[in-house]
Amino acid sequence: MYTVTICGSMRFSNEMKEIAFTLESKYGYNVLQCTYNEQNTEITSEMQQNLKTAHLEKINMSDAIYVVDINHYIGCSVKQEIEYAEKKNKTIIFHSKKMDLQV
Repeated sequence: MYTVTICGSMRFSNEMKEIAFTLESKYGYNVLQCTYNEQNTEITSEMQQNLKTAHLEKINMSDAIYVVDINHYIGCSVKQEIEYAEKKNKTIIFHSKKMDLQV
């Protein structure tokens, strides 16, 4: 089973959830998602660092990252995640280039 970590701006959190469902149900991927703060908890700097570390570990465990770049938007954090994945020789899949996946 091919494992991917979803990377994208939190402005696309709903889309990322839908994409993860499609990747698993239609394509048979194992999807590691970012952590969503749906309860809007205030995030301390320590919490932010813990979330970043956990997300990088998800990338380490993955075969690839799946970049949700709706309207080709990639924020600073996602750029850093792409660079990290490239250094780890992970495949980078851009949602905007995956023509047969519509969300």
